[in-house]
Amino acid sequence: MAKETAIRTGEASPPLLFRHVSPGPGDSTMQFRLLHFWDARKNVKGGPVILLGIEMLMIDAEGTLAQGFIGQNHRNQYEKELQRGRIYTLTNFYASNSKVMYHVNDQRLVICISHASALSKVEEDIEGILTERFRVHSFSDFEAKCDLRGDLHDVVGHLKLVDGQALHQRPVLCTNDDSASRKVMVHLQLKDGPVINVYLWDEAAESFRLKFDASAATPTVLLVTTVNPKSLSGKLCLGSMSSSRVFLDEEVDPTKEYLAWLVDHKPFCNFFGEHPVEVVKAETLTISEIAAFLKRQPAQVAYFDGIATIDDVKLGTKWYYIACKDCQTKLNRGPTTLLCPKCGNENATAVANYRVELSVYDNEEQCTFIILGDTGKDLTGRKATELINACVQEKGGDAAELEVPLPQCFIDTIGQTKKFRIKVAHYNFTSTRLSLTATKIVSPADLPPKNPPLNTPSALLSTTQNNRA
Repeated sequence: MAKETAIRTGEASPPLLFRHVSPGPGDSTMQFRLLHFWDARKNVKGGPVILLGIEMLMIDAEGTLAQGFIGQNHRNQYEKELQRGRIYTLTNFYASNSKVMYHVNDQRLVICISHASALSKVEEDIEGILTERFRVHSFSDFEAKCDLRGDLHDVVGHLKLVDGQALHQRPVLCTNDDSASRKVMVHLQLKDGPVINVYLWDEAAESFRLKFDASAATPTVLLVTTVNPKSLSGKLCLGSMSSSRVFLDEEVDPTKEYLAWLVDHKPFCNFFGEHPVEVVKAETLTISEIAAFLKRQPAQVAYFDGIATIDDVKLGTKWYYIACKDCQTKLNRGPTTLLCPKCGNENATAVANYRVELSVYDNEEQCTFIILGDTGKDLTGRKATELINACVQEKGGDAAELEVPLPQCFIDTIGQTKKFRIKVAHYNFTSTRLSLTATKIVSPADLPPKNPPLNTPSALLSTTQNNRA
């Protein structure tokens, strides 16, 4: 009777909001804007791709994002009606708990549309429903979620390279019908992190090409939605997914805001240079120059190269730690198992990782380099686990209880000069001690000649250099 009265008097219930949706069938009317839709696929190793249906990203009047799904059996019934940016009403739906591995929204219920559903376009636009909403995350967020296979978030940054080509020379993108055309790799500088590799695949790669080539001026800023953070050769990378979209420069609010931010932070954005070598390989600085960077720049993650000579190895502390095999995070010891605080794995597989403090110097300054993980293997040529096992075999006993002394191969590095890849993190900007993390041994090196005093006459400098020659 209540429904009949509402129809008779012209009074209609307000549309159902996504946050009020409960699992199971629903006959209320909901209203939303369709932001995006894409094919739901199942990849079978060694077999053809199986189409499961259509996935949709929707937003309601409150700005809540939800995911919709149309099964392959009902695809023909609705596909022609779907149009990005349009507003729709929907009744007779079914809400199910999401079982997918990757999530592109905060709402965990999926709105399923079947043959019994009523989906129709709203002819007039409704300003109260947002035309876009992004979930942009920072470098540190992606670093924390690397390889966890969970939520997919959006990234925005400053374009540095496109398929290895610098932007000051307009890049020419591959458009051939071959495997290379399925991928575009860009180097993206984030506000709070280093230059990061972003891999665009299939539809995302094609969309980027079309927009990039159609731009009158070379684009500067890129936003990619729903990227998957993964570790590739020990380095954080972002990859596009079937749900990903790309936006350049003035297309949407986050890219406009980033462009405005670039204007105010131009000196920092050029710190890594515009040449491809300077982007891919961090700029080489002295220890004093890195210290000066920490004093004059806002707290941020950055990478530099530094040439230094090892003059001592700190003794009296454990030179390794027990890490999670999957994410390399230090494990916590539970009652009977090892727990990974990052993966949440309560029965994590353990592996030994280096953590050694070296005293190093160059021509101007002395400081401490902390050697972590694979950097120790780069320096000594041996894995930490290999050295521990050798000690256990020699002395016998339990590896967990045995005190393993610092290996001789580390002591043998004293006096060696290397080019180190240095990571500057947020804690470095507040620490009173200059202690820098070395993430890679780039190559053997020689300390460059010490710079002469600034008041040295040029004629005397030339004479001194000729005498040395």
